[in-house]
Amino acid sequence: MMVVLLLGFASGLPLGLTASTLQAWYSVENVDIVTIGFLALVGQPYVYKFLWAPLVDRVRPPILGHRRGWMLGTQCVLIALLIAISCFSPSVRPMTVAVIALSIAFMSATQDIVVDAYRTEILAPEERGAGAAMAVTGYRLAIIVSSGLALILAQHLGFKMVYLMMAGVMGVGVIATLWSQEPIHYKAPPPSLWAACIDPFKEFLSRKNAIFFLLLIVLYKLGDAFANSLTTTFLLRGLGFSLEVVGYTNKIIGLSATIVGAFLGGVLMARMGLYRSLLWFGFLQAITNLLFMLLAWVGPNLQMMIAAVCIENLAGGMGTAAFIALLMSLCNPQYTATQFALLSAFSAIGRVFVGPFAGYLVNWLGWTEFFFWTVIFALPGLIVLWCLRESIESNDSKNAPNMDELSDPA
Repeated sequence: MMVVLLLGFASGLPLGLTASTLQAWYSVENVDIVTIGFLALVGQPYVYKFLWAPLVDRVRPPILGHRRGWMLGTQCVLIALLIAISCFSPSVRPMTVAVIALSIAFMSATQDIVVDAYRTEILAPEERGAGAAMAVTGYRLAIIVSSGLALILAQHLGFKMVYLMMAGVMGVGVIATLWSQEPIHYKAPPPSLWAACIDPFKEFLSRKNAIFFLLLIVLYKLGDAFANSLTTTFLLRGLGFSLEVVGYTNKIIGLSATIVGAFLGGVLMARMGLYRSLLWFGFLQAITNLLFMLLAWVGPNLQMMIAAVCIENLAGGMGTAAFIALLMSLCNPQYTATQFALLSAFSAIGRVFVGPFAGYLVNWLGWTEFFFWTVIFALPGLIVLWCLRESIESNDSKNAPNMDELSDPA
């Protein structure tokens, strides 16, 4: 569980640096709002990562084993790229910064492929709730560091120094990889690259309601994706809070609430089951967006901002824990890396592609109406979830794999 926690941290660190922190960097250097909205497209590798996931499932690095070798390689490249981006400024070389950020996202997505596979393979089915909570905790702690702490430090040291420091923090992932042990696979890896590319998708799509599950994965956190795409800009420009206030409140306090929500979600899942958890947590994470609508209407009220951020992140953490448990439950152990990459790529569609539309929506409607619509955008996911109740409950009730089928890949 500690390794799962630290690897979750390693996964979350690059995402924060290519999302809200990058958005804040462009914001304080007076880049226009539409361009900032398009920065969300830097996250496209998270959507397309299933295209190269078969290589991760099939190719075994020469050192440390199948999963650990891939993790170490991607982490070393990420450290080099974070050092590189610290050498430039968006106001002088905006395209260069964006391209390096895109490269960071690509390597981060590749790291996610292998970390997700590692977590899915090493956790027994009955450990998924706790494992999901640990993964979310590590992930959110990384976001606190790469977003909250980064903004606070940027107020005094500048963003270039912050990105250089984050390259050093990425060493946590290297330590976790060297400390971890190679998991035991339920089945042997695919016999050929062709099989690694085709069989995982063929097997998943042959299941009942496969297309509807993919639709659920896209829609479940769509409302959150819209709300979160411009939250940092809303607090900085829309309400006029300082970088330090946003760093402490929206990132550190808010993401701490997410961690509490993740643990609470993991505990409640054990009692409620996966379907009921997804339903109630999904409803909560949708309705709490109304707090930001109220904040936009009232104006820069610090107490209300803290309350809105804490409650929204608490509900979001609960929803994320249930969502990760759902993804793990849908993976065939023979194709863990590729199928988890496919599912998590679909989950990233909203986070990546709503950014440009969100920017135009704010220009058109204003902040108050924008946050109202984020609640409306969350409803289709809950409807699809309700339609899939029987399939999810059936999947959740499956027993652990037969231990006689386990084989050590070594």
